[in-house]
Parts: sequence; C-alpha cells; structure tokens
Amino acid sequence: MNIPLFPLNTVLFPGGPLPLRVFEPRYLDMVSRSMKTETPIGVVLIKSGDEVGPAPEIYTVGTLAVISYWHKRTDGLLGITLTATQRFRVKDIQVNDAQLMTADIEVIKNIEPMDVHDDNRYFIPILEQILEQLDPPFKTMQRHMDDMEWMSARLIELLPTGLEEKQALLESDNIEARLARIESILKDAKH
Repeated sequence: MNIPLFPLNTVLFPGGPLPLRVFEPRYLDMVSRSMKTETPIGVVLIKSGDEVGPAPEIYTVGTLAVISYWHKRTDGLLGITLTATQRFRVKDIQVNDAQLMTADIEVIKNIEPMDVHDDNRYFIPILEQILEQLDPPFKTMQRHMDDMEWMSARLIELLPTGLEEKQALLESDNIEARLARIESILKDAKH
C-alpha cells in the first residue's frame, strides 16, 4: 500500500484524534486528495528536520489516520481532525518535487483490547479529568474506559513525556511497559 505521509512533531496512537491547521500547499493538496479518494494519511514523527520546508528524516513506524472532520477556520486556514486507525511500518519512501512524502508501507496488527484490571482502575478518573479539561475533539471523543490498551494510548499521548519515548511505546506491543511508564509519570507529577 502506498500512502501520503504527514511528518509532524507529535506521536499519534490508534484510536486517537489529532486536530491540525493545514496551510502548506503540499499538505492542502494531500488532504484534498485524501478526502476525494477516501485514502488514509500516514502520521509519522520527525526524527530530524522541520514540519515546514524540505522533507524531514522520519521514524519508520507511524499511524494510519482518516480525516474525520474538516472546516475553514476563522483565520482562513483549513482545520482538520485526523483519527488514527492502526500502526504501520515504512518500507520505502518517495519525495516529489513539492517535498510531499509518500511511502510504501506494511500495516502492523493492532493490539487487542484489554480488560481494565482492578489494580489499574485508578487510571479511569485520571484520564476522565484530563479529557474534560481539553477542547474538542478530546473532550467529546468516544471513550473506551473499559479497554486498558485504549486508555494507556490516550494517557501516553496526553501526559508530559518526551516524543522519543512516546515513539518507542508506539512501536512496542508491550502494554505493561506503557503502564509502568504512565505510573512513573504520574508519580513524578505528584512530587
């Protein structure tokens, strides 16, 4: 499968929303094509380089996302919300003259939903409180508080930890590592 890539300074997990302002011609074109053809967009973390200008170096695991909402903003820019569906691995990258990146990818199987065990139930009110303090789409998103995989992904996306660490957790199938890192972040926040 060949998809357009949207290199960003963010890590998006399956099930997560990502509101964006789109202003560069290459990405306006990409969004337009994606909407017309109902093709997903690949969100990838930038390893080195910038979101604007020449194509950056990227990490090779990203997330497929679909455009779930779009509107013209009051500043005249295009506003979109992407919703992530599943992870992928980049096999081969192409860059066109406009510096738009596309890639041949291999889809990575999603992690199965996991029941929330009693010793992890304290994550529920923490995540609820975080989501309630945010603007849409986070505040209004469909919540799966009975799924530890979904909750751990949202917490890693939203809690203050480095992008490289978030990327490593995106690449891993180890939910226990996610949970341990979330506990560590929450413990550090209390001090």
